[in-house]
Amino acid sequence: MRTLIVDDEPLAIERMQILCARIPALQIVGTAADGAAALRLVEALSPALVLLDMTMPELDGLSVARALVRQNPKPMVIFVTAHDHFAVEAFDCEAVDYVLKPVAQERLERAVERALSRQAALADPVLAPAPTVPAAVPAHDDATAPAAQWIEEFWVPHRSELVRVAAGDIDRIDAERDYVRLHVGQRSYLMLHTIQRLEDRLDPAHFIRLHRSTIVRRNRILGLRHDGLGVWSAELADGTMLRIGRTYLAKAKAMAGR
Repeated sequence: MRTLIVDDEPLAIERMQILCARIPALQIVGTAADGAAALRLVEALSPALVLLDMTMPELDGLSVARALVRQNPKPMVIFVTAHDHFAVEAFDCEAVDYVLKPVAQERLERAVERALSRQAALADPVLAPAPTVPAAVPAHDDATAPAAQWIEEFWVPHRSELVRVAAGDIDRIDAERDYVRLHVGQRSYLMLHTIQRLEDRLDPAHFIRLHRSTIVRRNRILGLRHDGLGVWSAELADGTMLRIGRTYLAKAKAMAGR
């Protein structure tokens, strides 16, 4: 797989060259130290894969990835970065993977395997993946929007790598200042994101906001309880009783057909 390495740090490029040399499927065709040079080399060399740093002067990694999405044919992108809080934006750009520095050989090999799998799928229309979530997502109250426009997965930092969390596996989302915590069964994952922005990207047919700091998957709600004095709570499948905010009470009652 013809591969271009893009990073503004010479030592990082050198390390990536060493790691890539141990992966027989990769053929390094060039390196670039900034975003503008990366776009020029993509046009000249037609790589199938770009290993792309996130933070670079002037044209950053996200800007490069957005430009590459418009290329035909477009190379696949694996972000390689020291920053974990750009993951959502990265996958809006159809990134194959998001690898955190310092890069471990095994982690890079897994990312390359994903790229090879996507390449094989794209070569066979029967195996081609479903369209990814577009960068512009309609407001969350548009329940008639096509399902493909709602986010379907998240990549969240966990220890030294990123973990894929399917939206359909999330039970509850809690706001924690500038972060949100995704509850998935007995596990939870912290992600840098605002709950309002996240609400705008979740399918309202499956998720409902019950409080300014909480979004719940609808099928995890067992019932609503009136606690008196206009206070309502939702009973969740795990036994949690969640107070419903006054702002969100009308939607909760509408969900229950009241």
